Amino acid sequence: MTQPHVAELVELLQLERLEDNLFRGRSRDIGTKYVFGGQVLGQALSAAQQTVEPTRAAHSLHGYFLRAGDVEAPIVYHVDRARDGHSFSVRRVEAIQHGKPILNCAVSFQIDEPGFEHQNGMPEVPKPEDLDPPTPLPDAELAKLPPKLQRWLSTDGPFEYRFVWPRDELHPTKRPAHQYIWFRLAQKIDATPALHRALLAYASDYHLIGTALLPHGVSYLTPGLHLASLDHALWFHRPFRVDDWLLYACESPTAQGARGLVRGQMFDLAGKLVASSAQEGLLRLQS
Repeated sequence: MTQPHVAELVELLQLERLEDNLFRGRSRDIGTKYVFGGQVLGQALSAAQQTVEPTRAAHSLHGYFLRAGDVEAPIVYHVDRARDGHSFSVRRVEAIQHGKPILNCAVSFQIDEPGFEHQNGMPEVPKPEDLDPPTPLPDAELAKLPPKLQRWLSTDGPFEYRFVWPRDELHPTKRPAHQYIWFRLAQKIDATPALHRALLAYASDYHLIGTALLPHGVSYLTPGLHLASLDHALWFHRPFRVDDWLLYACESPTAQGARGLVRGQMFDLAGKLVASSAQEGLLRLQS
């Protein structure tokens, strides 16, 4: 069965090429106040990938969010071909909206080559088929939220999730600063590894900074809470498919100065570490 939100996301990440190094992408209104950071990351990676040889795969992305994005306006991506070496290529990408940069990032690419190999083991957690889907908010509680947030929470998105330790976001309790979440694209797709990397960049921004809220008994639904991604780093280690289940193991080692740091590791069902992430975000609770 075709999932319209999956098709919409795939189309969103396939940018319009304006010039050799210039691309344009539209935004998807998911019910958040501003453009979802994962969308800008995924589109920036997509733009960079279109300027390198297909024999070179992205292995790392480092970005800074500079301004909030306007959901109603397109985003232009300018790619600077910083370097093409024997084994590595580097691209710098600037995302521009209303004449101002909203994201700066660098993406590094490498040819496929053998080398030393080791990895951390995957946490011992239940398999996704043994976990229940997230429980939707009761209609009475949903009606109390802003209209855009209602639409986001009541609409099926392009990804499925299974939480190892589900939490009541309306009535959060304090708990340790780590969580495990299985996720996958809601439909199988016939796509290149490059598109799967762009989709993972998009998904990597979900639930990451929220891990830093767990010890404090607040959630993204807490009144007066302002959450914003400040930067994002992503490393691709091994081949994967986003339409197969991946485990996102997130931990927040510190929060201070209205900022929280979160690190993530993504494993496939076979226990292979396929990607890692890190993010610092703004955590500001206004009384």
